[in-house]
Amino acid sequence: MSKRESYEQKTEAILLPILEKNGFELWDVEYVKEGGTWYLRAYIDKPGGIMVDDCEVVSRELSDILDEKDFIEEAYILEVSSPGLGRPLKKNRDFEKSLGEEVEIRTYRMIDKKKEFRGFLREYDKDTVTIETDNARMQTFEKKEIALIRLAFDF
Repeated sequence: MSKRESYEQKTEAILLPILEKNGFELWDVEYVKEGGTWYLRAYIDKPGGIMVDDCEVVSRELSDILDEKDFIEEAYILEVSSPGLGRPLKKNRDFEKSLGEEVEIRTYRMIDKKKEFRGFLREYDKDTVTIETDNARMQTFEKKEIALIRLAFDF
C-alpha cells in the first residue's frame, strides 16, 4: 500500500464516526499534490446537500484528531467540502447510488471516434460500466478505459 493510500484509509477511519454522529456520509478522501502543495481532501454529503457550516463542523473535529495522531509526514492543507454537482463515481457505493442517473464518461483513448460519452447508468460490475445513450443504445466500457465518470449536470 502506498503512503497516499495509507493516509487516505487512516483519514477515512477517523472521519466515519464524525460523519455518523452528524448525519453525514463520506463520498471520498484524497491526498494529492498540486502545484507543490499537498492537500488532504474529504468530500462529504447528506440528503439535501452539504452547507458551509457542515464542512466547518467536520473540519474542526477532523483537524484536531489529525493533529493529535500526526501520521502524515508532509505539511498539507486540509479541505472538507461537498463533492459538488458533477461528482465523480469511484467506489461501488457511488455506482450503486447512481444507477439510473445520467453520467458523463471520458475515456483515455478514442472509441468510435470520440472520447466523451453521456447516458444513463444501467449496470456496473468490478470491470465494466454500461450506459444507455439517448438513442436507447446500450454501450459498455471497460473500467480501465475510463479516465473519468461523473454525474452529468445541465445548467
